[in-house]
This record gives sequence, structure tokens and C-alpha cells, in this order.
Amino acid sequence: MTTSKLRARPAAVILTPAAEARITSLMADAPAGAVGVKLSTPRRGCSGLAYSVDYVTEANPLDERIETPGGTFFIDGASVLYLIGSTMDWQEDDFTAGFVFQNPNAKGSCGCGESFTV
Repeated sequence: MTTSKLRARPAAVILTPAAEARITSLMADAPAGAVGVKLSTPRRGCSGLAYSVDYVTEANPLDERIETPGGTFFIDGASVLYLIGSTMDWQEDDFTAGFVFQNPNAKGSCGCGESFTV
């Protein structure tokens, strides 16, 4: 009889330390009832899909979950296929601040960088 060891499935999205720190900050200031922060890819923009990060008040069993030191990070179940292998970072400078994505599935993006296509 052979036994096989199940390997832990890698996270759909890799969070950089800066992204994890930002999630910690967001959860520290979260509205009452928030259980985490969720990444989704709603249809909008010139290229079709955009990245959206919002608070969530209940866990959806179809969503991916990543436990971070500052709280739970959810990935919309319907968006996972567009995001597998992506890296999410938080970048700030004197003029802008925001999450930045390196997505190997994106085949193109609009000129302003707001949306992408797969």
C-alpha cells in the first residue's frame, strides 16, 4: 500500500511584503463588520477587465483565501483564472499610491493602465 503526500496548493496570487503591509493597514482601519479585503476583476475600462480591491463583510465559499499577518485576503472565485501566477505589490511615491499587478495572463492593457485583457 502506497501513501501519497498531498502537496499544498500554491496561492493564486503572490503578495509582496508591501502588499501584505497595506492589507494590514486597511484591516486596521476597516469598517465595522469587514472580515477581509477582496480582489476581483470586474468588467470595465477600454480593455475589458480591471483590478478592484474592496472590503468584504462575509466570506464566499467559492473565493480563494490567503491568510496574511494583518487579516484575510480573498480572491473572487470567478476571477481566479485571470489572476493565477500574478504578483500583487503596493507602491507609493510622492504623487501616487496603489496596488500594482504583474499578471502573466494579461495579453494587453489600455493606454492609461486601468484595464487589461486576457
